Amino acid sequence: MPLTINFTLHTTVLKRREKKYFYNTDTHKFEKVEIPWQARFLRVLGFLSAAAVTAIIIVAVAFRFLDSPKEKKMRNSMNSMRDDYSELQAQINALNKAVSELEARDNTIYRSVFEAAPIPDSIRYGKDYSNIDPREFAYMKPEEVMEQVKTQISVLRNRILVQQHSDDTIEHLVRSKEQMLHSIPTIQPISNKDLNHLASGFGYRIDPIYKTVKMHTGLDFAAAMGTPIYATGDGTITEANFDPGGYGNHVIINHGFGYESLYGHMVKIKARLGQHVKRGEVIGWIGSTGKSTGPHCHYEVIKNGEKINPVHYFFNDLSAAEYDRMLRISAASNQSFD
Repeated sequence: MPLTINFTLHTTVLKRREKKYFYNTDTHKFEKVEIPWQARFLRVLGFLSAAAVTAIIIVAVAFRFLDSPKEKKMRNSMNSMRDDYSELQAQINALNKAVSELEARDNTIYRSVFEAAPIPDSIRYGKDYSNIDPREFAYMKPEEVMEQVKTQISVLRNRILVQQHSDDTIEHLVRSKEQMLHSIPTIQPISNKDLNHLASGFGYRIDPIYKTVKMHTGLDFAAAMGTPIYATGDGTITEANFDPGGYGNHVIINHGFGYESLYGHMVKIKARLGQHVKRGEVIGWIGSTGKSTGPHCHYEVIKNGEKINPVHYFFNDLSAAEYDRMLRISAASNQSFD
Protein backbone atom coordinates (compact mmCIF):
# COMPACT_ATOMS: atom_id res chain seq x y z
CA MET A 1 0.00 0.00 0.00
CA PRO A 2 2.73 2.63 0.74
CA LEU A 3 4.18 1.88 -2.70
CA THR A 4 1.03 2.88 -4.42
CA ILE A 5 0.88 6.21 -2.63
CA ASN A 6 4.48 7.00 -3.41
CA PHE A 7 4.03 6.24 -7.09
CA THR A 8 1.05 8.54 -7.27
CA LEU A 9 2.98 11.35 -5.71
CA HIS A 10 5.81 10.79 -8.18
CA THR A 11 3.45 11.06 -11.10
CA THR A 12 2.00 14.28 -9.76
CA VAL A 13 5.40 15.80 -9.25
CA LEU A 14 6.47 14.80 -12.78
CA LYS A 15 3.55 16.54 -14.36
CA ARG A 16 3.94 19.68 -12.34
CA ARG A 17 7.65 20.18 -12.63
CA GLU A 18 8.14 18.39 -15.98
CA LYS A 19 11.27 16.81 -14.65
CA LYS A 20 12.32 13.22 -14.88
CA TYR A 21 12.66 11.08 -11.75
CA PHE A 22 13.34 7.47 -11.12
CA TYR A 23 12.58 5.24 -8.12
CA ASN A 24 15.64 4.05 -6.30
CA THR A 25 14.90 0.64 -4.90
CA ASP A 26 17.90 0.83 -2.65
CA THR A 27 16.87 4.02 -0.90
CA HIS A 28 13.17 3.56 -1.58
CA LYS A 29 13.05 7.14 -2.80
CA PHE A 30 12.35 9.05 -6.04
CA GLU A 31 15.52 10.63 -7.28
CA LYS A 32 16.01 13.23 -10.01
CA VAL A 33 17.49 12.01 -13.30
CA GLU A 34 20.81 13.82 -13.94
CA ILE A 35 22.02 14.03 -17.64
CA PRO A 36 25.82 14.22 -18.06
CA TRP A 37 27.21 17.25 -19.87
CA GLN A 38 28.82 15.01 -22.49
CA ALA A 39 25.42 13.69 -23.47
CA ARG A 40 24.03 17.21 -23.62
CA PHE A 41 26.93 18.29 -25.82
CA LEU A 42 26.39 15.38 -28.17
CA ARG A 43 22.69 16.17 -28.40
CA VAL A 44 23.41 19.83 -29.25
CA LEU A 45 26.08 18.82 -31.76
CA GLY A 46 23.72 16.36 -33.42
CA PHE A 47 21.04 19.00 -33.67
CA LEU A 48 23.41 21.52 -35.19
CA SER A 49 24.74 18.94 -37.66
CA ALA A 50 21.26 17.98 -38.75
CA ALA A 51 20.36 21.63 -39.14
CA ALA A 52 23.50 22.29 -41.21
CA VAL A 53 22.88 19.30 -43.48
CA THR A 54 19.27 20.38 -43.95
CA ALA A 55 20.38 23.92 -44.78
CA ILE A 56 22.93 22.64 -47.31
CA ILE A 57 20.30 20.50 -49.01
CA ILE A 58 17.88 23.43 -49.17
CA VAL A 59 20.55 25.74 -50.58
CA ALA A 60 21.66 23.14 -53.15
CA VAL A 61 18.12 22.61 -54.32
CA ALA A 62 17.60 26.37 -54.50
CA PHE A 63 20.79 26.91 -56.53
CA ARG A 64 19.93 24.00 -58.81
CA PHE A 65 16.37 24.90 -59.65
CA LEU A 66 16.06 28.56 -58.71
CA ASP A 67 18.02 31.47 -60.25
CA SER A 68 19.01 34.55 -58.39
CA PRO A 69 18.13 37.91 -60.01
CA LYS A 70 21.76 38.31 -61.05
CA GLU A 71 21.83 34.85 -62.58
CA LYS A 72 18.57 35.49 -64.40
CA LYS A 73 20.02 38.69 -65.83
CA MET A 74 23.20 36.91 -66.92
CA ARG A 75 21.23 34.03 -68.45
CA ASN A 76 19.04 36.45 -70.40
CA SER A 77 22.14 38.29 -71.56
CA MET A 78 23.74 35.04 -72.74
CA ASN A 79 20.59 34.01 -74.60
CA SER A 80 20.41 37.42 -76.24
CA MET A 81 24.09 37.24 -77.21
CA ARG A 82 23.59 33.73 -78.62
CA ASP A 83 20.69 34.95 -80.74
CA ASP A 84 22.66 37.98 -81.93
CA TYR A 85 25.63 35.83 -82.79
CA SER A 86 23.49 33.35 -84.71
CA GLU A 87 22.00 36.20 -86.73
CA LEU A 88 25.46 37.68 -87.33
CA GLN A 89 26.76 34.26 -88.39
CA ALA A 90 23.86 33.91 -90.83
CA GLN A 91 24.74 37.29 -92.36
CA ILE A 92 28.42 36.31 -92.63
CA ASN A 93 27.44 33.03 -94.30
CA ALA A 94 25.26 34.92 -96.80
CA LEU A 95 28.13 37.31 -97.58
CA ASN A 96 30.52 34.37 -97.91
CA LYS A 97 28.17 32.76 -100.41
CA ALA A 98 27.84 35.96 -102.44
CA VAL A 99 31.60 36.57 -102.45
CA SER A 100 32.23 32.92 -103.37
CA GLU A 101 29.96 33.29 -106.40
CA LEU A 102 31.84 36.42 -107.46
CA GLU A 103 35.16 34.64 -107.02
CA ALA A 104 33.97 31.66 -109.06
CA ARG A 105 32.79 33.90 -111.90
CA ASP A 106 36.01 35.90 -111.65
CA ASN A 107 38.20 32.79 -111.97
CA THR A 108 36.19 30.75 -114.48
CA ILE A 109 34.72 33.43 -116.75
CA TYR A 110 36.20 36.90 -116.58
CA ARG A 111 39.85 35.93 -116.16
CA SER A 112 39.49 33.16 -118.75
CA VAL A 113 38.16 35.64 -121.31
CA PHE A 114 41.16 37.90 -120.81
CA GLU A 115 43.63 35.01 -120.49
CA ALA A 116 44.55 35.93 -116.92
CA ALA A 117 45.54 33.32 -114.34
CA PRO A 118 42.96 32.60 -111.59
CA ILE A 119 43.70 33.97 -108.11
CA PRO A 120 44.63 31.16 -105.65
CA ASP A 121 42.34 30.68 -102.65
CA SER A 122 45.33 31.10 -100.34
CA ILE A 123 45.60 34.71 -101.52
CA ARG A 124 41.86 35.34 -101.42
CA TYR A 125 41.35 33.98 -97.91
CA GLY A 126 44.58 35.23 -96.44
CA LYS A 127 44.62 32.27 -94.04
CA ASP A 128 42.61 29.16 -93.25
CA TYR A 129 39.36 29.54 -91.37
CA SER A 130 36.14 27.63 -90.75
CA ASN A 131 32.62 28.56 -89.81
CA ILE A 132 31.74 28.31 -86.13
CA ASP A 133 28.94 26.09 -84.96
CA PRO A 134 26.84 28.10 -82.46
CA ARG A 135 26.96 25.10 -80.12
CA GLU A 136 30.72 25.50 -79.86
CA PHE A 137 30.52 28.83 -78.13
CA ALA A 138 27.93 27.74 -75.54
CA TYR A 139 30.70 27.57 -72.93
CA MET A 140 33.03 30.12 -74.43
CA LYS A 141 33.81 33.43 -72.84
CA PRO A 142 32.24 36.48 -74.52
CA GLU A 143 35.65 37.81 -75.51
CA GLU A 144 36.47 34.47 -77.16
CA VAL A 145 33.23 34.57 -79.13
CA MET A 146 33.94 38.11 -80.28
CA GLU A 147 37.47 37.10 -81.29
CA GLN A 148 36.03 34.34 -83.47
CA VAL A 149 33.62 36.81 -85.10
CA LYS A 150 36.44 39.28 -85.69
CA THR A 151 38.49 36.53 -87.35
CA GLN A 152 35.70 35.69 -89.79
CA ILE A 153 35.04 39.34 -90.56
CA SER A 154 38.77 39.91 -91.13
CA VAL A 155 38.93 37.00 -93.59
CA LEU A 156 35.81 38.21 -95.36
CA ARG A 157 37.21 41.74 -95.57
CA ASN A 158 40.43 40.36 -97.08
CA ARG A 159 38.48 38.37 -99.67
CA ILE A 160 36.44 41.44 -100.64
CA LEU A 161 39.63 43.51 -100.90
CA VAL A 162 41.27 40.90 -103.14
CA GLN A 163 38.13 40.76 -105.27
CA GLN A 164 38.15 44.55 -105.63
CA HIS A 165 41.76 44.42 -106.80
CA SER A 166 40.83 41.64 -109.20
CA ASP A 167 37.97 43.72 -110.57
CA ASP A 168 40.37 46.62 -111.08
CA THR A 169 42.72 44.27 -112.95
CA ILE A 170 39.88 42.98 -115.13
CA GLU A 171 38.76 46.54 -115.83
CA HIS A 172 42.31 47.30 -116.94
CA LEU A 173 42.29 44.14 -119.06
CA VAL A 174 38.99 45.21 -120.63
CA ARG A 175 40.45 48.56 -121.54
CA SER A 176 43.62 46.92 -122.83
CA LYS A 177 41.58 44.41 -124.80
CA GLU A 178 39.47 47.20 -126.27
CA GLN A 179 42.62 49.11 -127.15
CA MET A 180 44.13 45.95 -128.64
CA LEU A 181 41.03 45.32 -130.76
CA HIS A 182 41.33 48.85 -132.11
CA SER A 183 45.08 48.49 -132.65
CA ILE A 184 45.36 45.14 -134.40
CA PRO A 185 45.56 45.71 -138.20
CA THR A 186 42.23 44.15 -139.25
CA ILE A 187 41.18 46.00 -142.42
CA GLN A 188 42.58 46.21 -145.96
CA PRO A 189 44.91 49.14 -146.62
CA ILE A 190 42.85 50.37 -149.60
CA SER A 191 39.18 50.33 -150.49
CA ASN A 192 38.68 46.88 -152.02
CA LYS A 193 35.06 45.83 -151.60
CA ASP A 194 34.98 43.75 -154.79
CA LEU A 195 38.40 42.15 -153.93
CA ASN A 196 39.66 42.88 -157.44
CA HIS A 197 42.62 44.97 -156.30
CA LEU A 198 44.55 42.11 -154.68
CA ALA A 199 47.29 41.40 -157.25
CA SER A 200 49.74 39.17 -155.42
CA GLY A 201 49.70 37.20 -152.20
CA PHE A 202 52.03 36.21 -149.39
CA GLY A 203 54.56 33.46 -150.06
CA TYR A 204 57.02 32.46 -152.75
CA ARG A 205 56.38 34.45 -155.94
CA ILE A 206 58.21 35.28 -159.16
CA ASP A 207 60.28 38.43 -158.78
CA PRO A 208 59.14 40.91 -161.49
CA ILE A 209 62.69 42.16 -162.14
CA TYR A 210 64.96 39.17 -161.59
CA LYS A 211 62.35 36.57 -162.70
CA THR A 212 63.37 34.22 -159.91
CA VAL A 213 61.24 32.65 -157.21
CA LYS A 214 61.55 34.75 -154.11
CA MET A 215 59.74 35.06 -150.81
CA HIS A 216 57.11 37.78 -151.03
CA THR A 217 56.53 38.96 -147.46
CA GLY A 218 53.28 40.86 -147.99
CA LEU A 219 50.26 41.52 -150.19
CA ASP A 220 50.24 43.72 -153.31
CA PHE A 221 47.12 45.84 -153.85
CA ALA A 222 47.13 47.27 -157.39
CA ALA A 223 45.15 50.48 -157.90
CA ALA A 224 45.27 53.77 -159.72
CA MET A 225 47.98 56.25 -158.89
CA GLY A 226 46.87 58.48 -156.01
CA THR A 227 44.40 56.00 -154.48
CA PRO A 228 44.25 56.63 -150.68
CA ILE A 229 46.04 54.22 -148.35
CA TYR A 230 44.52 53.75 -144.90
CA ALA A 231 46.03 52.81 -141.54
CA THR A 232 44.72 49.32 -140.79
CA GLY A 233 44.75 49.83 -137.01
CA ASP A 234 45.42 52.45 -134.35
CA GLY A 235 49.08 53.10 -133.70
CA THR A 236 52.08 55.38 -133.86
CA ILE A 237 54.12 56.17 -136.96
CA THR A 238 57.65 54.85 -136.43
CA GLU A 239 58.91 55.29 -140.04
CA ALA A 240 57.77 57.67 -142.79
CA ASN A 241 60.57 58.09 -145.33
CA PHE A 242 62.05 56.93 -148.62
CA ASP A 243 63.85 53.62 -149.12
CA PRO A 244 65.60 53.80 -152.56
CA GLY A 245 66.41 50.11 -152.79
CA GLY A 246 63.12 48.56 -151.88
CA TYR A 247 59.92 50.02 -150.45
CA GLY A 248 60.37 53.56 -151.84
CA ASN A 249 58.13 55.99 -149.98
CA HIS A 250 56.86 53.87 -147.12
CA VAL A 251 55.27 54.08 -143.69
CA ILE A 252 55.57 51.74 -140.70
CA ILE A 253 53.01 51.87 -137.90
CA ASN A 254 53.64 50.41 -134.46
CA HIS A 255 50.26 49.20 -133.20
CA GLY A 256 51.49 47.91 -129.86
CA PHE A 257 50.81 44.41 -128.52
CA GLY A 258 53.64 43.15 -130.74
CA TYR A 259 52.03 44.29 -134.04
CA GLU A 260 53.44 46.48 -136.80
CA SER A 261 52.25 47.18 -140.35
CA LEU A 262 54.18 48.42 -143.40
CA TYR A 263 52.87 50.30 -146.46
CA GLY A 264 55.28 50.64 -149.41
CA HIS A 265 55.74 52.37 -152.79
CA MET A 266 53.61 55.47 -152.00
CA VAL A 267 53.60 58.36 -154.41
CA LYS A 268 53.30 60.69 -151.46
CA ILE A 269 53.38 60.24 -147.69
CA LYS A 270 50.84 62.06 -145.54
CA ALA A 271 51.70 60.65 -142.10
CA ARG A 272 54.55 62.11 -140.05
CA LEU A 273 57.04 60.41 -137.75
CA GLY A 274 55.66 60.07 -134.20
CA GLN A 275 52.10 60.83 -135.27
CA HIS A 276 49.31 58.79 -133.65
CA VAL A 277 46.85 57.56 -136.24
CA LYS A 278 43.45 55.85 -136.06
CA ARG A 279 42.26 52.88 -138.06
CA GLY A 280 40.90 54.10 -141.41
CA GLU A 281 42.92 57.33 -141.39
CA VAL A 282 44.66 58.22 -144.65
CA ILE A 283 48.45 57.94 -144.30
CA GLY A 284 49.47 58.31 -147.99
CA TRP A 285 48.61 57.58 -151.62
CA ILE A 286 49.40 54.71 -153.97
CA GLY A 287 52.44 55.15 -156.18
CA SER A 288 55.26 53.14 -157.74
CA THR A 289 58.38 54.37 -155.94
CA GLY A 290 61.29 52.16 -154.99
CA LYS A 291 61.56 48.65 -156.43
CA SER A 292 58.19 48.51 -158.20
CA THR A 293 56.80 47.64 -161.62
CA GLY A 294 53.51 49.52 -161.34
CA PRO A 295 51.25 51.54 -159.06
CA HIS A 296 50.39 49.43 -156.03
CA CYS A 297 50.58 49.27 -152.23
CA HIS A 298 52.84 46.61 -150.80
CA TYR A 299 51.33 45.78 -147.41
CA GLU A 300 52.95 43.78 -144.60
CA VAL A 301 51.94 42.72 -141.08
CA ILE A 302 54.72 42.05 -138.58
CA LYS A 303 54.03 40.32 -135.25
CA ASN A 304 56.80 40.14 -132.66
CA GLY A 305 59.36 40.85 -135.38
CA GLU A 306 58.13 38.13 -137.76
CA LYS A 307 56.40 38.90 -141.06
CA ILE A 308 53.11 37.00 -141.32
CA ASN A 309 50.37 36.63 -143.91
CA PRO A 310 48.15 39.75 -143.65
CA VAL A 311 45.19 37.98 -145.27
CA HIS A 312 44.37 36.31 -141.96
CA TYR A 313 43.76 39.70 -140.32
CA PHE A 314 40.99 41.06 -142.55
CA PHE A 315 38.16 39.78 -140.35
CA ASN A 316 36.80 43.32 -139.83
CA ASP A 317 36.48 43.79 -143.59
CA LEU A 318 35.30 40.48 -144.97
CA SER A 319 32.42 38.06 -144.63
CA ALA A 320 33.13 34.33 -144.49
CA ALA A 321 32.53 33.97 -148.23
CA GLU A 322 34.68 37.00 -149.05
CA TYR A 323 37.45 35.72 -146.81
CA ASP A 324 37.39 32.35 -148.57
CA ARG A 325 37.65 34.11 -151.94
CA MET A 326 40.48 36.32 -150.67
CA LEU A 327 42.39 33.22 -149.58
CA ARG A 328 42.08 31.68 -153.02
CA ILE A 329 43.21 34.88 -154.78
CA SER A 330 46.20 35.39 -152.47
CA ALA A 331 47.28 31.75 -152.86
CA ALA A 332 47.67 32.05 -156.65
CA SER A 333 51.27 31.56 -157.79
CA ASN A 334 51.78 34.66 -159.88
CA GLN A 335 54.28 37.43 -160.29
CA SER A 336 54.53 40.06 -157.60
CA PHE A 337 54.69 43.81 -158.28
CA ASP A 338 57.93 44.34 -156.36
